[in-house]
Amino acid sequence: MPLIEYLPIVILIAIIIVLIRALVTVKQGYEYTLEKFGRYKRTMEPGLHFIVPFFEQVGRRINMMEQVLDVPRQEVISKDNAMLGVDAVVFFQVLDAAKAAYEVDNLRLAVINLTMTNIRTVVGAMDLDETLSKRDEINHRLLRVVDEATQPWGIKVTRIEIKDIQPPADLVDSMARQMKAERDKRANILEAEGFRQAAILKAEGEKQSVVLEAEGRKEAAFRDAEARERSAEAEARATEMVSRAIAEGNTNALNYFVAQKYIESLKDFANSPNQKVFFMPVEASSVIASIGGIAELARDVMQKPAGK
Repeated sequence: MPLIEYLPIVILIAIIIVLIRALVTVKQGYEYTLEKFGRYKRTMEPGLHFIVPFFEQVGRRINMMEQVLDVPRQEVISKDNAMLGVDAVVFFQVLDAAKAAYEVDNLRLAVINLTMTNIRTVVGAMDLDETLSKRDEINHRLLRVVDEATQPWGIKVTRIEIKDIQPPADLVDSMARQMKAERDKRANILEAEGFRQAAILKAEGEKQSVVLEAEGRKEAAFRDAEARERSAEAEARATEMVSRAIAEGNTNALNYFVAQKYIESLKDFANSPNQKVFFMPVEASSVIASIGGIAELARDVMQKPAGK
């Protein structure tokens, strides 16, 4: 009798247990696989699901969010036999929960090992300089190869980034010396180019100076010749006028001409740097007479219009 009294309580507890096991809540960002007698049946998306207790059970809980894997540092030998330390990160996302659960064992470890293997392959096919300068190309080649290899696992590799490529210490020192030598070389080239440009500009300046000086001398000579030509023309006209006056019987014009030349000669003597004091073997009356002739000539010229 006591057992019969506890039977409803036992049945109620059994029903509660069955209900608890029949209700499955899938969190957001995850998908669960449902197995029936150990065989995959379907995939449960986020939300509340009912299953048949004792016959069906949750198999694998798959993270459907994008995940990041840190690929540990490994030693890689480049094409030119340089030892490099390389590490990377892999970004991937599960697209098919069933494949990720049953097509590969330990998905994360499989992706890491596959990435490490392909890093050795890709970096080993490149020279040291290419490895250091073409990191984007390495990332793209790794992404293409690893993504293609992981498609049967139901995942999508979105990015693979090389975090660091570390050459040996002695190689780093050699590269630093090479870079310094290259920079010194470029500095010397630029300095020599600067001297060359300065010499060219200086030569061009001297050339322009010589040309301008020659042009100046040419212009001065031309103007001097023109002045002498005009002076000669004026002298010729003056001589012609004096000759015409003499022919007409006017001796005052001759006196004017002689007096002018006489005074110019005295002026030249006075301006001579070699002789400041000199004796003139001439009579002062001759000069006065010449000046008087000039005055008389000027008077005759002024009286002619009045006579007319």
